[in-house]
Amino acid sequence: MAAKTNAGFTVPGLSLANGHKVANALQMRIHAFNDLQLTLKHAHWNVVGRDFIGVHEMLDPQIDLVRAMIDALAERMATMGVAPNGLPGALVAARSWDDYDIGRASTTEHLAALDLVYTGVITSMRKTIEEIGKLDPITEDILIGQTGQLEQFQWFMRSHLENSAGELSNASARTEKGAAKKAK
Repeated sequence: MAAKTNAGFTVPGLSLANGHKVANALQMRIHAFNDLQLTLKHAHWNVVGRDFIGVHEMLDPQIDLVRAMIDALAERMATMGVAPNGLPGALVAARSWDDYDIGRASTTEHLAALDLVYTGVITSMRKTIEEIGKLDPITEDILIGQTGQLEQFQWFMRSHLENSAGELSNASARTEKGAAKKAK
C-alpha cells in the first residue's frame, strides 16, 4: 500500500485546500533551509585566513538556528496534514538554484558569497510570506520571525564586508564567485 502525502485534514479554520496549499509552500522553504544549513556548514569547514576563528565560530549558531527553522516548518506542515519531505533527492529535484560555488577560500570571499545566498533565501521568504499571509496568519507569523532571524544573520555577515561609508565590498555582484572575487 502506497503512503499518502496529504491527510484528509488540516488545521481548524482553514479549508482543506488552503491548508494543503500553505503546507506545500512551506516545502520549498524546507528545501531552501536544508540547502542553506549544508552550505553554511560547507563554508564553516572551508573558510581560511584572517578572522578565521571569528567567522568559523559565527557560522555554527546560524546552522543550528536554520536547522530549528526546518523543524518548525516541517512540524507545521504535518500539523496541516501534509507530510514534509527532507530527502536530498527531493531538494535537488525541486530547487531552482545552483549549488554553492565556493570551496576553500578566505573569510571575506565566503562571507561575500554567503551574502548573496542570504539575499536569495530572504527574498524567497518575503514572497512566501506575501502568499501565505492571504491564507494563514499563524504560518505567516512563523515565517516573519524566521525572516527576521535570517536578516540578522545577513547583517552579521555584511558587517565584515561593509566599509565606514556603508558600502559593501561585494556590491552589484550577481554570482557567488563574482561576489567572492569583488570582496577579495
